[in-house]
Amino acid sequence: MSKLADYERSDLPDRTKAALRLADRLSGDRPVIDAGFYGELRAHFSEDQIVDLGMTITFASGWQRFIEAFGIVPDRWQEGQAPPFRAL
Repeated sequence: MSKLADYERSDLPDRTKAALRLADRLSGDRPVIDAGFYGELRAHFSEDQIVDLGMTITFASGWQRFIEAFGIVPDRWQEGQAPPFRAL
């Protein structure tokens, strides 16, 4: 988990770092994939893999935004407990 907190300076493989950069870009307020970054992705992934990865990331990110917006909490959570979600 500590490697994810600062993945850019971690010893994770470059392919993993590229996927994490894509996740950061796609889950931000203004997702932009410019030609330079797309080239970086193509160095590690096929076009089909980029599409699959992007769709998976945006689905997970969108689902997280949905549950937060509607205040959906786990069944085991009870009023008065600390919030079940925390910022990374």
